[in-house]
Amino acid sequence: MSTAEVTAHTDAQATAHTDAQAADTDGKVAAHTYTEIRSVEELRELIREPDAPAAGKVRTSLHPYDKAWLAKSPLVVMATADADGRCDTSPKGDPAGFVKVLDDTTIVIPERPGNRRADGWLNVLQNPHVGLLFLVPGRSDTLRINGRAKLVKDASFFDEMLVKGHRPTLALVVEIEEVFFHCAKAFIRSATWQPETWDPKAVPSTAQIAKATTRKHQDIEEIEAFYGAAYGEKLYEA
Repeated sequence: MSTAEVTAHTDAQATAHTDAQAADTDGKVAAHTYTEIRSVEELRELIREPDAPAAGKVRTSLHPYDKAWLAKSPLVVMATADADGRCDTSPKGDPAGFVKVLDDTTIVIPERPGNRRADGWLNVLQNPHVGLLFLVPGRSDTLRINGRAKLVKDASFFDEMLVKGHRPTLALVVEIEEVFFHCAKAFIRSATWQPETWDPKAVPSTAQIAKATTRKHQDIEEIEAFYGAAYGEKLYEA
């Protein structure tokens, strides 16, 4: 291969690989080795079985505390996959409590105007399984919900999901199969909610990224204007 060379040998348990990686800034090629884990037994040799509270925390319906969390959550990350298993992850956000609880096993996520790619919605039409991660700003634990989803339109409850005069044109109804709280370790390790660790200017701006990738033929000033103050004023315009 011209960009990567992979050599492999098989031992009694797994396959060890050597990958030739892209050249670094000095033009040198770094080689890395790894051994692929191919079985549950191999995995459990490295990560022991969970203790009883962790193993038994999955529930099939909403507890009052789950509903309280949903009422204060302004952001959910939704994972989907198409019929071939190609995955997509997308954030959905609105004022806290935007996800409607229909009953103890059913929630609704409204659609809002976006770029119209509809990646997640297209996936759901092929494969109804979804994974949801609900965040509450400042809290390091998260609420996870897995279930089967369907897209609906013209629902009577859409009138209860108005935001700035915008009524959803469609929504995702999720029948809950699993619900549980996820521990806080990832957010604690990452210091996600600690403002002193934030440095948004450490990476290129949205306009700079767009100029380099998807809007190469536009002037940077035009792109910056698009993503400027007016961008936030048009969040609910179709």
